[in-house]
Amino acid sequence: SRRTAKIIVKRLSEEQKRELQIPVRPVEQGPWSVWECGPSAFDWHYDQIEQCYFYEGDVNVITPYEEVRIQKDDFVTFPEGLKCRWEVHQKVRKVYKFE
Repeated sequence: SRRTAKIIVKRLSEEQKRELQIPVRPVEQGPWSVWECGPSAFDWHYDQIEQCYFYEGDVNVITPYEEVRIQKDDFVTFPEGLKCRWEVHQKVRKVYKFE
């Protein structure tokens, strides 16, 4: 059977953030780009692996297999091929990069 890739949510240490070169605040830096979004709901599809770090926000991401809550200080990996729905409850400010 086809493996179902899951959304991975982690909390990183300061050292891990430095190793990943995550900016101290949400600015374009190195491989990282900034994305912001106000409260809303929309469908999304990931055509490549995305890693992102949330500086603020409260989001439920709903997939056919799970519902994941993402908040401030979460480091999230979205799998390639994922189809999902974002429900943004509080403004999101994040940096992201594609693998």
